[in-house]
Amino acid sequence: MTDTGLEIAVIGMAGRFPGAADVAAFHRLVLAGTPAVREFTDAELAAAGVGRDGRVAAGGVLDGVEHFDARFFGYSPREAALLDPQQRLFLECCWHALEDAGHRGGHVGVFGSASMSSYLLRHLLGNPAVPGGLSPLELVLGNDKDTLATRVAYHLGLTGPAISVQTACSSSLVAIHLAVQALLARDCDLAIAGGVSVRLPQTEGYRHHEGSILSPDGRCLPFDADARGVVGGNGVAAVVLRPLADALRDGDFVHAVVKGTFVNNDGADKVGFTAPGVTGQAAVVRGAHEVSEVDPASIGYVEAHGTGTELGDPIEVAGLVRGFASVRPSVALGSVKALVGHLDAAAGVTGFVKAALAVEHGVLPPSPYLRTPNPDLAGTPFTVHAEPRPWTDEVRRAGVSAFGMGGTNAHAVLEQPPAAPESGPSRSHQLLVLSATTPEALAQARTRLADALTPEVPLADVAHTLRVGRRVFPHRLTVVAADHAEAVARLRDEGPARTAEQRAGRVPVVFLLPGQGSQYAGMAAGLWAEPVFAAAFEECAAGAGLNLRSVVESGDGLGDTRFTQPALFAVEYALAALWASWGVRPAAMVGHSVGEYVAACLAGVMDVADAAGLVAARGELMAGAPRGSMLSVPLPADEVELSGGLALAAVNAPGSCVVAGPDDEVADLVARLESRGVAPRRLHTSHAFHSSMLDGVLPAFRERVAAVPLRAPRVPFASNLTGGWITDAQATDPDYWVRHARGSVLFGAGLRTATADGAALLEVGPGNVLASLARQHGLAAATSLRHARENRDDAETMATALGALWLAGAEVDLAAPHRDERRRRVPLPGYPFARTRHWIDLPEGTTATGTESIAVDATTTVTIGVPTPEGDLGVVLAVWRELLGVPDIGAHDDFFELGGHSLLATQVLSRLRDDLAVPLSAGAIFEAPTPAGLAAVIGRVRAEPVEDAPDAEFARLLAEVRGLSPEQLRAELDRERHVEGIAQS
Repeated sequence: MTDTGLEIAVIGMAGRFPGAADVAAFHRLVLAGTPAVREFTDAELAAAGVGRDGRVAAGGVLDGVEHFDARFFGYSPREAALLDPQQRLFLECCWHALEDAGHRGGHVGVFGSASMSSYLLRHLLGNPAVPGGLSPLELVLGNDKDTLATRVAYHLGLTGPAISVQTACSSSLVAIHLAVQALLARDCDLAIAGGVSVRLPQTEGYRHHEGSILSPDGRCLPFDADARGVVGGNGVAAVVLRPLADALRDGDFVHAVVKGTFVNNDGADKVGFTAPGVTGQAAVVRGAHEVSEVDPASIGYVEAHGTGTELGDPIEVAGLVRGFASVRPSVALGSVKALVGHLDAAAGVTGFVKAALAVEHGVLPPSPYLRTPNPDLAGTPFTVHAEPRPWTDEVRRAGVSAFGMGGTNAHAVLEQPPAAPESGPSRSHQLLVLSATTPEALAQARTRLADALTPEVPLADVAHTLRVGRRVFPHRLTVVAADHAEAVARLRDEGPARTAEQRAGRVPVVFLLPGQGSQYAGMAAGLWAEPVFAAAFEECAAGAGLNLRSVVESGDGLGDTRFTQPALFAVEYALAALWASWGVRPAAMVGHSVGEYVAACLAGVMDVADAAGLVAARGELMAGAPRGSMLSVPLPADEVELSGGLALAAVNAPGSCVVAGPDDEVADLVARLESRGVAPRRLHTSHAFHSSMLDGVLPAFRERVAAVPLRAPRVPFASNLTGGWITDAQATDPDYWVRHARGSVLFGAGLRTATADGAALLEVGPGNVLASLARQHGLAAATSLRHARENRDDAETMATALGALWLAGAEVDLAAPHRDERRRRVPLPGYPFARTRHWIDLPEGTTATGTESIAVDATTTVTIGVPTPEGDLGVVLAVWRELLGVPDIGAHDDFFELGGHSLLATQVLSRLRDDLAVPLSAGAIFEAPTPAGLAAVIGRVRAEPVEDAPDAEFARLLAEVRGLSPEQLRAELDRERHVEGIAQS
């Protein structure tokens, strides 16, 4: 490989082709070599407004062109119906290509090509069924090829260059060339390039005209001795390109590497405007080799333009022979047109995709139709084989050609992708996220992802791709899994996955910070490997002057309030720091008892060291107070009879409160409550906090608080004492914190305050005590750490919580937990568009009577009325005026001086044969290039029919037209090795 800075990676591909709904199906079709071109039924022909007589009823049909997900892209039904299906198909295809690349958008360029809008010509113009009529601006915006690339840039939010490219059949390969150039010039970071072609009606077929490039029997047989022409097809494809160095750095999936591309034009060095030229084709192949800096002998496969015509195939072989400065003994040759037909503006990118798949998978694609190779292949290294073969080259390289009518040639050199670096280790559990615009689309995306998961692709890479490579929509789903089997099971089961709909913008996050009683030995054990968590915890431990990690891990002393309170503070503060590193910062907070100190610290009221030291002092002082009990009572506070030393310690929910007091009085209360059928629950505390039993330690505690600098909060948090937002005066008053230790914790009121405007709740501490209380208020809350009785990994709990916040619409950084990992993007199923019919049918009464389908640029069709004036000269003049587009033609005007060319001459003669029922030879218009002269030839033929002019006579007439002597013409044709093809055409 050469310098990766000059190489371009193919990181995404998407497309729809005859017989293949996506690139994977297209690859299977290519390897099977089964033609998707099919014969049309009488009913299909009738629906297209034509009959079978004299018509080749065959072509490559693209299913579903009338369907489009208008709602997804923001179109009204009428707007969608007026939009050229080519524009719609290309838009969806580019979306899928970008998803296949695992990128959302940004400074991305778009380079696209489309065929003439036959939808405009056949379905819209003059059609009274169009709802609301048509305005010129609607027609231009919806059907002009100029808007193809800019439409994609608009809907995908892409800010790079957006350029529509039109060079006939080579358009989409030229688009790829321009995309490569833009990337090398750093005009964009990524580029989408491709093309689309849909000719309507798809099942119309065509009339074969002698000498035209269209096949007489509906078969396209490139490089076969029996090749007689091409068959039309319909399709769309797009690829995503990126500088290889960037792709490798960021872990993109690389399908193939573009070593180089080259574009040129034949100029005038050929028989006619629409004819191919050996010199230009050879030059474009050589140019691509030179730009690629590869030895041509290292190229093992060429995806040819391969129209399968008597003229084109020999010229293309001659061009390849001249273009390869050095060559191996055998080079495989093929053309995708044999399978899907000629896709016109999409032909180049379709061949490019086929070649990219070949170098990626290491299989030389077959051409099973081949029976007898074209004689021009004899003596050349180029071979067409009928079966797929393993590609055993050490480095697989392929060439791709596309030649447009008018002479614009393009050639690209592709190479197999470099060996992808192995993905690194990841967390024990992965969070998979999906979203869609509707519940139905989300269900489809869920099923498709389950079908696509395989053990060969690391689940961490799947999760990574979903995080960074997909747009986010309102209907969302999350799955947390440890391996593929678990992920598939949860995707297929409606239960374990979590779904939500989020319509608004950002949803604020409210932290719930638990108090004493939620602690357990080994809490947060799964987070010590998180550097942010570990560093923040040790900072708290240092402020407290205690070896808190040993206490938390072993549980020794965790029941002693001297260690419980600072340990809880450290775990909760470290959790908050970890969440902040993941992009989750609280808009507000509600602490429960000692949890309010964490809130105050996070809000900036106290420094970390001061807060940790103050909480440690609080625990030390409270440990010296008389021991007591605390009781959770499932009743409203006013229904609990308090007496003696009992105090209302907390009001947590409408039907839940906590009582604290001496052990014996609490025991008496338990008996009274149980006699009423109420089941209270003793809390795991050593003292009766928030009761009069703490009164003796409060003066000393005030002195300790007074020594701590206190500041106004920068983040609001609810006060346990009032249930409302804490004020600056309260937060900076030492007496507030003294009253806070003694007074009732009004958690329920504080929760209502913090969630009045809506919020996503996150419990930042061990267990789910506060989440359970929130449920009693009708609110859902995510939890950061497992409950003491749960057998669950903390990494799973954190991932589940992160997913819950994302489901709720909170601002989170899903990639942050994996910032230090080495991850790769992998191809995954694209968005399941909900396509519905948006279509203007052909005008009523459309039939084949009085019309003729004229081939334009090989396969595009337009319908033109055919007048039938009397007299041979009148018929000739009428046909010339119509097909040349010149309204005033005289009897002695020269066809070629009026702008005629060989392809148009074939059409003129075919029309005259049909209209006048005379067997005109292929060289008649060369023999008599004026209407009067041609009318005289017609008269002679009618009087005495003659056979076609022999090859020598045809060459003589052609030489006269080109201003050469017959000897000069023959010498020129000999040099280009296609004299037989010219004569036969």
